[in-house]
Amino acid sequence: MIKIAVDAMGGDQAPGVEVEGCVQAAREYEVGVVLVGREDVLGPELAKHDTAGLPIEIVHASEVISMSDVAGKAVRAKDSSLRVAARLVRDGLAHGLVSAGNTGAAMAISKVVMGVLPGVHRPAIAQVFPTLKGTLAVLIDVGANVDCDAEMLTDFAVMGSAYSHIVCHRENPRVGVLSIGEEEHKGNELTREAMPLLKQLPINFIGNVEGQDLYTGHADVIVCDGFTGNVALKVSEGLVNTIKSLLRESLEANLTRQLGYALARGAFEDFRKRVDYSEYGGAPLLGVKGGCVICHGRSNAHAIKNAVRVAREFYEGGVNKEIEATLVKGLEEEVPAAESLG
Repeated sequence: MIKIAVDAMGGDQAPGVEVEGCVQAAREYEVGVVLVGREDVLGPELAKHDTAGLPIEIVHASEVISMSDVAGKAVRAKDSSLRVAARLVRDGLAHGLVSAGNTGAAMAISKVVMGVLPGVHRPAIAQVFPTLKGTLAVLIDVGANVDCDAEMLTDFAVMGSAYSHIVCHRENPRVGVLSIGEEEHKGNELTREAMPLLKQLPINFIGNVEGQDLYTGHADVIVCDGFTGNVALKVSEGLVNTIKSLLRESLEANLTRQLGYALARGAFEDFRKRVDYSEYGGAPLLGVKGGCVICHGRSNAHAIKNAVRVAREFYEGGVNKEIEATLVKGLEEEVPAAESLG
């Protein structure tokens, strides 16, 4: 059985939502779950739920990494719930890691403990977005690497394509690089340098795409540096919250609108689900050995449940194997080209 290690002490509402979400995941997805954290806290919390027959276990870890801890301090914490969970994945005792705790710590510990895939320059965080076509678009990187070079963008393209193919179920995903226009000559120095390298990759690269294409469904994977991606992510989150607040205010304005809302409740519920981050289960850290899914700090039990599902699909689908195979294929295709120039 596939088993996922969960940092049960991370997150704003830990460990309650972590435990509840893991119980739901074990029941609905038939996946094993290892809750990592203080046993004296997790035991009573788990006892609140009906876990009869569910493959859930607790592994003790005495230390907790707070949201305010810097990555360096977090890496030095030898018995933290996050580090112990990462060790379980490294040692083959679990097949993936989920954490709603400190993002910087999750990235640093995953790299140090689990290691980086061969050929990957830097791991990157991917985030999925709903599109007008009913598909999911993957934006990568959304914050792991603020400053990037062209070769790093090629890694992101390969990793994002593999994730889109396996977890988002897109056949031959269309990959674009985020720029200020579709024309090849547009963009900054980074995007122009990356363009010829991206063209050589054994992926379905479609060239430059614009910010609006994150939602149109024109591209399945959109590649950018972590600074740009994080800004796009935060703007999107703010816009969604603003739209939901404005809709609520408008619908509550008078009785007629309230009646109209009652009649159209199904449509509004569908809208809420399509823009709700908890439906998508967190953002995977791509490029490390062993899957790592990073959840929002304020994740609820539903988000944790879906994060466990994503971690299971990540391992079950062989995302890392596809990334490694594509990178090797790309290197093999570069060698003959270089030799022909000689």
